[in-house]
Amino acid sequence: MDILALALAGIVSFLLTPLLCRIAPRLGAVDKPNARKIHHTLMPRLGGVAIYAGFMLAYWLGGYRHQEYLGLFLAGTFIMLVGIIDDIRSLSPRLKLLGQIIAAVILVAFGVRVDFLTNPFDGLFILGKLAIPVTIFWLVGVTNALNLVDGLDGLAAGTSLIAAVTIAVVAWFNGELVVAFLSLALAAAVLGFLPFNFHPARIFMGDSGSMFLGFNLAALATIGLTKSATVISLFIPVVILGLPILDTMFAIVRRFLNHRPIFAPDKGHLHHRLLAQGLSQRQAVGVIYLVDACLGGSAILLSRVATDQGVLILIGLAVIILVGCDKLGIIGRGGLARAKTRHNTLHMF
Repeated sequence: MDILALALAGIVSFLLTPLLCRIAPRLGAVDKPNARKIHHTLMPRLGGVAIYAGFMLAYWLGGYRHQEYLGLFLAGTFIMLVGIIDDIRSLSPRLKLLGQIIAAVILVAFGVRVDFLTNPFDGLFILGKLAIPVTIFWLVGVTNALNLVDGLDGLAAGTSLIAAVTIAVVAWFNGELVVAFLSLALAAAVLGFLPFNFHPARIFMGDSGSMFLGFNLAALATIGLTKSATVISLFIPVVILGLPILDTMFAIVRRFLNHRPIFAPDKGHLHHRLLAQGLSQRQAVGVIYLVDACLGGSAILLSRVATDQGVLILIGLAVIILVGCDKLGIIGRGGLARAKTRHNTLHMF
């Protein structure tokens, strides 16, 4: 039944996506080109509905009705509906953020939360009353991180696919078989959608897709990967979703130093910098897929090695990522250096 459910998740997503290509423009769910976007024509953007339908079909066929997974269903449905409204009506950033917080609160109300953080030196940090805000921050943060990387054809979908498969593997190693199944169901639904989204795309997933995927990846990581008391377990979900998280962190710092609103779009993201290096859309997406796969492999390795070995892997990853981002200008020429230069120039006068 599980294999059939996974197959159906992909098939339903694959069959529903072309239908949404025709329905979305009639509903006004189109992405209009502008100066900061890569595409040059109107694009339908309700692809997330196909991903949602495929995943939820697998969920119901799997028969998992435990409290945490029921919360995942309800919260995931809510945030997908918020995404649909945004795809059609274009909600303000504040309203979208409010919707994300409500979805996170729904999930937390069903018992999904990060109860402790591991102390790298000894023991645990029991979060107590902080468990709820920390969990909400994690869920909302990853939701927005994936939303922000959805800038090239197939980028967010492929990143989510790799992350979902990685979560499934690590969850399977940890004995969290339901989380492994649901992660593979999410991957199957994305796989059914991806042929229509890869460059040149026929449809975008829209916020209905990017927010749904980001939220569910964060939720599944919380349910399946944060229960171990080992030091490295804290970092595994962060490594799996490392590229969207880091890209978002750098964007926030870059905009802050440039005195721009945090939600204001710019062209300093990783995919923009790769395009600036002369790569085509397909090449840029391929490079990011490779980085995602390397991070996914590192996360799987972290789940199998001793703590001291894991620390060395994390240090190595941090050095490689920081050097790579600096070379591409994400840290320096991509925004931070310009902000510092402008700051120093102002002080000269």
